[in-house]
Amino acid sequence: MTKDVTVIGAGGFGRETLDVLVAVEDAAPGSLRILGVVDSSPSQDALETLRERGVEFLGSVDEWLATSPTSRFIVAIGSPSARARVAAQIEALRLSPITVVHPAATVGTQSVIGEGSVVCAGAQVSTRVRMGRHVHVNPNATVGHDAHLGDYVSVNPAAVISGAVDVGPRTLLGAGSVVLAGLKVGPDSVVGAAACVTRDVMDGTTVVGVPARLHERSTT
Repeated sequence: MTKDVTVIGAGGFGRETLDVLVAVEDAAPGSLRILGVVDSSPSQDALETLRERGVEFLGSVDEWLATSPTSRFIVAIGSPSARARVAAQIEALRLSPITVVHPAATVGTQSVIGEGSVVCAGAQVSTRVRMGRHVHVNPNATVGHDAHLGDYVSVNPAAVISGAVDVGPRTLLGAGSVVLAGLKVGPDSVVGAAACVTRDVMDGTTVVGVPARLHERSTT
């Protein structure tokens, strides 16, 4: 049965999500149909890119919801806090998210990927990983065995989450960052690009550097 899908977000990750959906459809023809993209403040470059690839722009979130949509949706907004707000607005109208995993990603046994999540090409999700709702695992990121990722976590390209790490909701792990095994990264935190986390990260904080140290309080 074909599933109609609307992508929320016309930015960079939104267009990467379109690539994941196309790859899924190519691997299983007839499984998905992309209806278009929704964005409340798209850039002109993003709109031009959508036109070039033949994807319909469906207006702002409010305009789209006013049409009483029935499709499945996926929130492809990079900011965890913004993603949480938009997903809550849409789900309040009882619309259902869809989970997509690129055929070139690896997902181990006993792993659970929550609704609305996106796993991109080259990502490696190991065994017995628990991933919450609306999580983004970007290209070539690695999630180690027995890790737990809360709702709305973003794992940016080439980030490495080692085994048995607990990442709290709405946290962003920057590109190329590393979290060592068994550590906890609190909710609403940011791990800077290329940082190496060697100790637990407190809730709502930003850490940077090698080893990662406190930078500033997060305002998300």
